[in-house]
Amino acid sequence: MHYRSVLSVQRVVAAPPHAVWELLVDLDTWPQWGPSVKQARLDPPFDELTAHATGVVDTVLGVSVPFVVSDFDPGRYWAWRVAGIPATWHRVDPIADGARVTIGVPWWEVPYLTVCSLGLRRIEKLLLRPA
Repeated sequence: MHYRSVLSVQRVVAAPPHAVWELLVDLDTWPQWGPSVKQARLDPPFDELTAHATGVVDTVLGVSVPFVVSDFDPGRYWAWRVAGIPATWHRVDPIADGARVTIGVPWWEVPYLTVCSLGLRRIEKLLLRPA
């Protein structure tokens, strides 16, 4: 699994781990927390993010690229390949008063960790905003 890599950023969020997980796997929310995502959709017959799910992500640069979920541990971890290349991985760990959210990248994507950090801040804001 990719999450053993030290090339990651993390944030502790005062929200239940299941709420964090739901945000990470809900493609409709990706543009709200993912700085590089304009829109994402799954290919039929998939109706939720799961192992081997495929789809298309539209980037803010106007490029649409296919993806496949390469690793999936429900409620805990998922990773994907975008345009056939290993991309980010996402992990949720329960802690005392919430969850630790981690996003990691392959070694060649180290500069993208800055974008991932922004995404983590956005995730926290989305989870802690008043209902």
